[in-house]
Amino acid sequence: MSISSIIMKIANVSFAIFSLIGFSACTGNKSNDTGYLKISGERFHTYYHITYQGTEDFSNGIDSVFEVFNHSANPFDTTSLIAAINNNQGNRMDDILKTIITRSFDISKASGGAYDITCSPLINAWGFGYEHLKEVDAQVIDSLKKFVGYEKITLTNDTLIKQDERMKLDLSSISKGYCSDLIASFLKSRGVENFLVEIGGEIAYKGVNPNGEAWRVGINKPLFDTTGLIQDLEEIVVLQGNGGLATSGNYRNFKLIDGKRVGHTIDPKSGYPIQTDVLSATVIAADCMTADGLATALMVVGSQKAEELMSKFSNTEYLLILGTKDENGFKTMVSPGFRQKIISK
Repeated sequence: MSISSIIMKIANVSFAIFSLIGFSACTGNKSNDTGYLKISGERFHTYYHITYQGTEDFSNGIDSVFEVFNHSANPFDTTSLIAAINNNQGNRMDDILKTIITRSFDISKASGGAYDITCSPLINAWGFGYEHLKEVDAQVIDSLKKFVGYEKITLTNDTLIKQDERMKLDLSSISKGYCSDLIASFLKSRGVENFLVEIGGEIAYKGVNPNGEAWRVGINKPLFDTTGLIQDLEEIVVLQGNGGLATSGNYRNFKLIDGKRVGHTIDPKSGYPIQTDVLSATVIAADCMTADGLATALMVVGSQKAEELMSKFSNTEYLLILGTKDENGFKTMVSPGFRQKIISK
């Protein structure tokens, strides 16, 4: 089912949802006299910011999108469909879940399994998921890898079949991107032509900003100084037309295990946190869901296989920040199309 069909369903149940909730988490205000509104709030343990041109406050409708999405794909919500699948209490998928999982499998196949939403047991084991193991060693990792692998999942119509009931899915690497897409589609369905939707750094955009220019966003560069702290430098990127942008990186979300910095991106093949040269990956694509999943995949495959992976997806561009041993600590690898969108360094 298309995104527009999903949005129609959301619109139809919008009133019922807000009759039950009785409260909107959104806050809205005029940005300036150019007719743009800003809405912001917190969802899925992260913050969102939405800016769009118009005079109508769509806070309620946007909250409806969040609620419907939450019921489908939020593993922290015990009543969600993904929680039921993970806990073997059901195997039904709705249109949102089918869209996310189908696209994630496309990226899994294209990356040779480097990207895999079934590595939830490994993510949990390393302490980055919704469950935690007390100890992680080679024996534990080997045992968990037995029920990791997207090829062990079968999608049939509206059902998902797992070869092993211990398999669990982690959609965090792609779901926020799709939620941004859904809100973008909701705004389009209300006649909004100019907007930027950002959920936890995953962006869906269209048209121009309040200054009448293409949307501009900053991309953080990691810099490890002598104190070990991380500072940020910015690239300014122009987002023209209609599409999505997403960034994945390990330099902020990490843990110290036995004195070593361990990033949150796990290699499904080895079962261990990735050991590639990529510190962060930013992708621009036709939609934010694809950009979100590909950014994570690039973290795993590394710079040597980046071009090969991205060539399998049309209308995509990328920027990689690579770790080096020189005094700067990093360098960039940029696709030609992405380079044209950078306006400052």
